Amino acid sequence: MTTEFSSTLNYVTCTLSKGVGEMILDRVDKHNAFDEVMIGEMISALEYFAEDPACQVLVLKANGRSFSAGADLNWMRKQAKMDFEQNLNDANELAKLMSLLDKFPKPTIALVQGAAFGGALGLICCCDIAIANERASFCLSEVKLGLIPAVISPYVTRAMGQRAARRYMLTAERFDAAKAQDLQVVHEINNDLESAAEPIIRHLLSNSPQGMAWVKTLLSRLEGGVIDQDTLDHTSERIAKIRVSDEGQEGLNAFFEKRTPQWNSSTDNTQGAK
Repeated sequence: MTTEFSSTLNYVTCTLSKGVGEMILDRVDKHNAFDEVMIGEMISALEYFAEDPACQVLVLKANGRSFSAGADLNWMRKQAKMDFEQNLNDANELAKLMSLLDKFPKPTIALVQGAAFGGALGLICCCDIAIANERASFCLSEVKLGLIPAVISPYVTRAMGQRAARRYMLTAERFDAAKAQDLQVVHEINNDLESAAEPIIRHLLSNSPQGMAWVKTLLSRLEGGVIDQDTLDHTSERIAKIRVSDEGQEGLNAFFEKRTPQWNSSTDNTQGAK
């Protein structure tokens, strides 16, 4: 079904093999710059993979020399002629894309080569894990155009911190892969992106799908950094509930019986959000 679904898309290619889904930006002639069509296709791909129990890990990557140059110039020209309501609808779709990727119920890995500008940086910061090659280059260039990186700002600021966000959103200067690693935008630098991802994917595939989904929703809940009674109650409820769940029981029993756990790939990972 993945091949059939992928055939309906123009700018995104989707593959699925041995539990690993790939959402590949494939608009090479435009350096994978995205417009409203490509954003819609990425939304569709994320919704498709989220619902497919065969997909246990999602890799976001891109064909060509660039990961993504950010917003497509022709799309930006159209935006300049739109009224407020049209621009709001347009922005809401980009916000939906970022939110879907950020809250995707399975682990996500971004593999970044070459340019990653503007909204592309938002996609990277929404992923759980990011690996870049040495020639990767990053930029939050919006203020050069009289704009702001509004929709992506929550995710970029969460990754690099408020102080660094102030600098790079205000200066619009480029920074390289080494700086991106210092800023925690990427976790690792490796010129062989596929090989670097392999051991990470192997670890992820061996883990409880439900456990990983619940980790993501738990961390989302804790983003505010507040540790109050509500936080204590919530975390206690979460561990108690997962201990008595099917996958929690299987994981514990497998550990004590010294065997490999048999995870149920059809587990409803959305339970982690409750």
